[in-house]
Amino acid sequence: MIEIKQKQIIIDGKPELLMVGEIHYFRTPRDQWENRIEQLKESGCNAVSSYIPWIVHEEFYRDIDLEGRQFPEHDLEAFIDLANDHDLYFFVRPGPFIMAEMKNDGIPYWLYEKYPEVIPVTWYGNQATTVTLDYLAPDFLKEVKRWYEAVFKVVVPRLHDHGGNVIAIQLDNEIGMLSWVSNNPDLTDHVLEQFKQYLIKSYNKNILTERYPFIEESFDTFKQEIRAPKHVNPLDLHKDLGYYMRQRFSEYVRILREFAESCGVSGVPFMVNIHGTGGGRGFTYPIGISQLYESYTQETGYISGSDHYFGNLDMTTFQDLYLINGMMDAVHLDDQPLTSAEFNCGDGNFGETLTGRYDPSAADLKTRMSIAQGNRLLNYYLMTGGYNRKLQRSMSDGNDRIATTGERHGFAAPISPEGEKNYTFDRMATSIKRMLAVKDKLAVMNEEHDDLHFAFIPDYYMTEYHYPDSDIEKAFVGNLTSNRAHASWELLARSIILSGYRFTGIDIQNRPIDVKDAGVLVVPSAKYMSEVIQDKLVAFIAEGGRALFYGELPRYDMEGRPCGKLIQALGVTFEKNHEANQHFYLSVQRVDDANQKELRTHFAQGFTLNGQLPLIKITDTNHYAGFKTQIKKGHVTVLTTPYKADLEFFRNILEDLGVKPGLTHDYQNHGIFTTSVRDKDERFIHILNLEAYEKKYHLLEHERMLFDGELLTLEGYEGVMLPIDININEATCIHYSTCEIISYDSKHVTFDTKSKDVKIKMTTTNKVSVSPEINKKQEDNNYIFTLKNNKEVETLTVYFE
Repeated sequence: MIEIKQKQIIIDGKPELLMVGEIHYFRTPRDQWENRIEQLKESGCNAVSSYIPWIVHEEFYRDIDLEGRQFPEHDLEAFIDLANDHDLYFFVRPGPFIMAEMKNDGIPYWLYEKYPEVIPVTWYGNQATTVTLDYLAPDFLKEVKRWYEAVFKVVVPRLHDHGGNVIAIQLDNEIGMLSWVSNNPDLTDHVLEQFKQYLIKSYNKNILTERYPFIEESFDTFKQEIRAPKHVNPLDLHKDLGYYMRQRFSEYVRILREFAESCGVSGVPFMVNIHGTGGGRGFTYPIGISQLYESYTQETGYISGSDHYFGNLDMTTFQDLYLINGMMDAVHLDDQPLTSAEFNCGDGNFGETLTGRYDPSAADLKTRMSIAQGNRLLNYYLMTGGYNRKLQRSMSDGNDRIATTGERHGFAAPISPEGEKNYTFDRMATSIKRMLAVKDKLAVMNEEHDDLHFAFIPDYYMTEYHYPDSDIEKAFVGNLTSNRAHASWELLARSIILSGYRFTGIDIQNRPIDVKDAGVLVVPSAKYMSEVIQDKLVAFIAEGGRALFYGELPRYDMEGRPCGKLIQALGVTFEKNHEANQHFYLSVQRVDDANQKELRTHFAQGFTLNGQLPLIKITDTNHYAGFKTQIKKGHVTVLTTPYKADLEFFRNILEDLGVKPGLTHDYQNHGIFTTSVRDKDERFIHILNLEAYEKKYHLLEHERMLFDGELLTLEGYEGVMLPIDININEATCIHYSTCEIISYDSKHVTFDTKSKDVKIKMTTTNKVSVSPEINKKQEDNNYIFTLKNNKEVETLTVYFE
C-alpha cells in the first residue's frame, strides 16, 4: 500500500526516500538492459523510471507492440520485471505526450493524419507553430483511452499493491508547455465553444456583456474576436483565458486518471509534472505551477513533480531552486510532498560542443538542497543515454528516426549511449548514497523555518498567453516579468537566504493570510495586483501582520483598472515612476546612511511621505522609494527600487519587523547556504559552499555556537549534511559530528572523515570500538572522537557491542 500523507511517501507503512534514475528501455539495446540497470544501482538509486512512447509502440494504427514482436526493445513487461529482479521500484511515464526529444513529442504520426481537426489553431486563426493537440478533443481522448488500455494491461499486474514494483504513474507530460513557450494558445473551434460557455457561467449577463460586447452575436464573430481581439479589454481576455485553461488542464488530468483507474490502476500516486525552467534559471518555472496547480490539487492521490534544469548550483542560481521548491509547497495540499519528475544530471554538453559543461558538484548540491527542503522523490534525468532507431515508415525528414536528436541520444547523461560513465557520475553517486544512507531519517524530516514566508501569487505568473498585437498586454506582461523574478529573486531572496533565513512559500491568492501563521510576509509586488489580494493584505497588516513589500506598490488590478487600495491604506502619495536612460543616471540614497552614499539604479517608484519613516530617497527629488509605516496594529516596510544585495541592510529590515535568522555562520564573504531539517529531536544541518574556494567558519544557532565551537571547513562547491542528536540504536545517540554519516545500523556507524579536522560526540551505553584507532576521549557513557590535520583516514567506523 502506498500512501501520501504528512508530506511523506509511505510504502507499506514505512516512509520512503526515492532516488530514481531514468533509463529509456526503447533506446537501449536489449542485451544491454541489465548492464544499464546495474550501473544505475551502482549510482545508489533505488528506483528506475521510463517514458513509454506511443509513437514507438504504435507506429501503425491499431498495431500496438508492447511485447517485443517488432523490436526486442519494445518488451515493456520484460524491462519492468528486470528492474524488479534487481529490487528496484519503477516509475511509469506513459504520456500520451512524453516530449523527450521524440518527434511529435511522442504522438504517433497517424493520429495527426487521421484526425486533422484536433490540431490547434491559435491567434488570428493560424495553425499553432508547435506540434500540439486539443487535449479534450473527443477523437484524441478516444485514442488515448485505447493506448492506456494497452499500456496498463502490462502495468496493472505489476503495481505495488499486486506484488509488483510500480509505485507511481505520471499522467501526460509537461501539460500546456508547448503552447506556452510559443504563445500559441489552443483556440480551435471546439475549445472556443467551451470557452464561451465558461464565460456565460462565470459572469452575470451585465458584466459579461460589458467584458465581451459581442457575446450574443454569432459564434463566427465570437471566435474571430477572441483570436484577434478588437472590442475587448485585452487584460480581461488574458485573465479569463488563463483561468479557463487552468480548468481545462485540470479536466484533462481528471479524465486521464479516470482512464487509468478504469483499466485497474489503484494504490499508487498519480504525478503531474511541472515544466518551466529555462536558460539554466528558474524565473519562468512558476508559470508551470500557475498553469497546473489546479490539476494536481483537485483531489487526493496526486503529487506534483518538478522539472529541474539549472545546470550548476552556485551564487547565481541557488535562490532559484530554493524559491521554486517553496512556491510548489505554497500551493500543495497539506499532505502533498515535494518531488521532482526530471532532476537534471549529467554534464550539460547537450550539443556535443564541449561548452557549457557542468561542474561535478551540480547534481550533488541540487540534490542536497532539494532533500533539505523536503523532496521525497528525485528522478535523475537522463541517467543513461541510448539510440533512436529508424521509423518503420519513411517520413523523408532527413533521418527518419524516432527522435530529433539523431542516432545517439542522451550523450550528456552520466552514462553514455555506449555505457561509459562520464566525469559527473561519481560525485552524483556519492550524494545519492549519502541521502539514502540515512533515508529512514530524511524521509520523515521537514525543513525548519524561521518566522518568515515568501508570498506567491499564481496570477503573477499567468503570462503564458498574451495577444501579440496589444501594447497594453505587452506592458502588463513586461511589468510582471520585471517585478516577479529578476529583482525580487536576484537581490531580495538571495540576500535573505544568504543572511541565514529559512522559509517556504505561501499562496496569498487562494488561501487566507493568518497573522499567527504567516509571520513576516515578504511580498514581491508589481504595478498590478487584484483588488481581492490588496484587501486581504491590508486586513492582514491591520490585524497585526508584518510585511516587507518589494518591487512596486500596485496601482491597478489585474485587468488594468485603477486600484490603489494598498497605497491608500499605507497613507503615502504616488508621484511618478523614475526610470534611468542613456542620458539620465537615476540614483537613490539610504536615509540612514551617515555618508549619504548614492546608489545607481534603473527604476524607482516615487512617493511623497505623509509622516511615514523614510528609508530610501530618490536623489535630487523630494520623492522616496523606501519607507516604514504602520496600518493599525501592523508594521510594514516598503522598498520600491531594486536595492543592491546588501545582506546587513535586508537583515536589519527583517529584524526590525520582528524576525531573526535562526541558523547563521561567521564567514565574512558570504557564499554559504545553510538550512536544517528535523523530526522530533533528531536533526541534520545542511551546508553548501556555493563558490569554488575553501571556506572556514563557525556555525551558530540563535547566536549560540554549534558543534562546541569547532571551526568547520568546506572545500569549493562542497556540501555536507551534519547530524545532531541522531539515534543510531536504543542505546546510542550522536550528539553531533562535523563530518557526514556514510552508513549505519544498530551495530555500527561509519563517517566520512576526509575533511581535515573531525570531531564526533556521542553517548552510548554499548561497548565501543573504533576502526582505525584515533584520538578518543571517554567520560562515563560520553565519547568524543577527534582527528586533527587529518590527511590519511578517509573513513571512521564506530562499532557497538
